[in-house]
Amino acid sequence: MPKMKTKRGAAKRFKKTGSGKIKRSKAFTSHILTKKSTKRKRNLRKSCLVDESNAKTIRKILPYM
Repeated sequence: MPKMKTKRGAAKRFKKTGSGKIKRSKAFTSHILTKKSTKRKRNLRKSCLVDESNAKTIRKILPYM
């Protein structure tokens, strides 16, 4: 059986943590930033974990992560 292909768009967006959870960056950071508060923009810079209900799908499209 041939090797499975990784979805390259997903590979650029997600990383694996040391404990095996999936890390992601937050959305809404690219434009229309003037109406967002400084505190909100600062918190959007932080990364967060993918919810477990979505993690199963991400593991499927990233077989070698």
